[in-house]
Formats: sequence, structure tokens, C-alpha cells
Amino acid sequence: MAEGLMNHLGGDRFIAFSAGSNPSGYVHPLAIETMHKMGLDISHKKSKSLDIYVNGQWDIIITVCDNAKDACPIFPVQKIGAHWGFDDPAEFECTDEQKRAFYCKIATEIEQRIRYLFALQENTLPFVQYERAVKDIAMK
Repeated sequence: MAEGLMNHLGGDRFIAFSAGSNPSGYVHPLAIETMHKMGLDISHKKSKSLDIYVNGQWDIIITVCDNAKDACPIFPVQKIGAHWGFDDPAEFECTDEQKRAFYCKIATEIEQRIRYLFALQENTLPFVQYERAVKDIAMK
């Protein structure tokens, strides 16, 4: 969901890639349904291992699932690393309707934090202040 939202909202400013420490090989149907309700089609996406991205050069790496924070490897070439923790809606055990509501809640929270990121002007802030601001978005 985060990749879809970031790429949709980011225009030409950001390009997001998503991967997991233990990918299932598919995107959860409720994630697809939730994004569809928000006007985004992520049905063609697949879950991927973050191993394919480890040697890339990244400006920002943001982990979003609390269970991924500790499993995420060190990326040798990254400028900023931040953790914006969210509960993993796929692990939420409840009724189908409660699960749908939880997916919507998490998607809305992710969107809000992405909008905070977009509000930052990385070219006008000293790097250390920008880095701190990206990390502080987790508290919003």
C-alpha cells in the first residue's frame, strides 16, 4: 500500500519501491481492495524480497512494518533511514469487516505520513534537519 500511495502522490518527486523481509509472493487481497477504494490499482504488484534492493543507491529507506524494522538489513548506500511503524494489517485477527476497517485505517495513516514527507522541502533545509524531520514523521 505504501509503494502505491507514494508513487501515486509523489508525482515526479519520489519513486517508491516496496519489499519485505519475508515476502509472501502476493499482495494481500484486502490491500488491493483498500487501494482500489482510494482510486489506486495495485493488483498487478507482487511482494518482493528486500534482498533485491540491498545494493542499490537510495536517498531514503523507510521501513513501515514493526516486524520488518529489526529484520531489515543494512543498506550500504543510503542517505536517510527512517522507521514509520505501523501494525501489519495482514496479521490482524478479527472479523472480515474489522479487518477491512483496519486496512483502511493503516492506509489512511500511511497516506498522512507521506503527505508530511511531501511538505518537507529537502532543498531548503540543511541535510541534518531534513533527515531528522523525515525520521520525526513517525511521531505524527
